Amino acid sequence: MVIQVCIGSACHLKGSYEVISTMKHVIDDRNLHDLVELKSSFCLGNCSDAVSVKVDEQDVASVVPEDAEKFLLEQLGLE
Repeated sequence: MVIQVCIGSACHLKGSYEVISTMKHVIDDRNLHDLVELKSSFCLGNCSDAVSVKVDEQDVASVVPEDAEKFLLEQLGLE
């Protein structure tokens, strides 16, 4: 699974660094490196609500930093 997190201006201001940091922490703590590839990306086209995150070829989701761990685990089917 490939997860792309937008690091463009709007998403940066909405907490993209925290989303990426949280996801990296979860991937490291749970040893999920074989299941997920985390990438940064510029504009994913959904800048109005929260940080734009795209999983594989799914529609872009809006993720707030405090929900990043839950979002990642749900995408992996672990929660």
